[in-house]
Amino acid sequence: METFGILGGDRRQLYLARSLKEDGFDVSVHGLERLEGAEEFPVLSLEELGRHCQVILLPLPATRDGAFLNAPYGEAPLPLDDRLPRVLRGCCVLGGMVDRVRETSPLWCDLSLEDYYHREELTLGNAFLTAEGALALAIEEFPGSLGGSRCLVAGFGRIGKALCLALRGVGAQVDCCARKPRDLTAIRALGCRPLEYAQARDRYDVIFNTVPALVVGEEILSHQGPDTLLLELASAPGGIHRQAAQRCGLRVVDAPSLPGRFSPKASGELIKEAVYHMLRERRKL
Repeated sequence: METFGILGGDRRQLYLARSLKEDGFDVSVHGLERLEGAEEFPVLSLEELGRHCQVILLPLPATRDGAFLNAPYGEAPLPLDDRLPRVLRGCCVLGGMVDRVRETSPLWCDLSLEDYYHREELTLGNAFLTAEGALALAIEEFPGSLGGSRCLVAGFGRIGKALCLALRGVGAQVDCCARKPRDLTAIRALGCRPLEYAQARDRYDVIFNTVPALVVGEEILSHQGPDTLLLELASAPGGIHRQAAQRCGLRVVDAPSLPGRFSPKASGELIKEAVYHMLRERRKL
């Protein structure tokens, strides 16, 4: 039976550790020392973690800046240098969005480092959790009611689709921007109004951006009112033109890692399921 090491992360990793423990696995942690609840698990040094644990689980995302592991609750920063792959040599290392981690040391080429965020079951489940979190954040930040509000969703990927469904479920009027004709047809089928980006000239109560490229620019923003809320859901650099929003007097709320904030337990379960699937498939090779 595998022994798991949880390295860094946020409350998602805490619930992941608890769920693994409930399944009967031996779980140790590092980089969660300042997170309430983490004290129920053995805390090991990096070297001890590498020696004791067969499977090391990195956070989602594994790094935010490319220089340090994503470990906001650790006692000290965890630099991404040669030390980490050196102490984890011989372990099966799984993490979320690990490409930038691979770039930090040539030693990663000699390790088994796989990305659990490539799993469709995780990315799809995470999209629905992100949509739930986006609605929760909009309810917190928007002075009106989402029911009956006019909303624009920029992008019709996994998160955009989930947002359209969720917003329709609370009674919002939903426009959604996309570029592909097939997506425009699918948006209409969901009961939302499909738009190309150049057609988005109405005033909205809330604009949700899901595209990590500049799509919500001056033309869209110039038609908005002082109470329009802009929620940036995409990864850096995002898709909302910050300078244009500032010129228009509009407020942009950054909303990264919403599942970690609003639904860490469910997100931790999704990560666990993806990890289990990866380990089972590995045994078949």
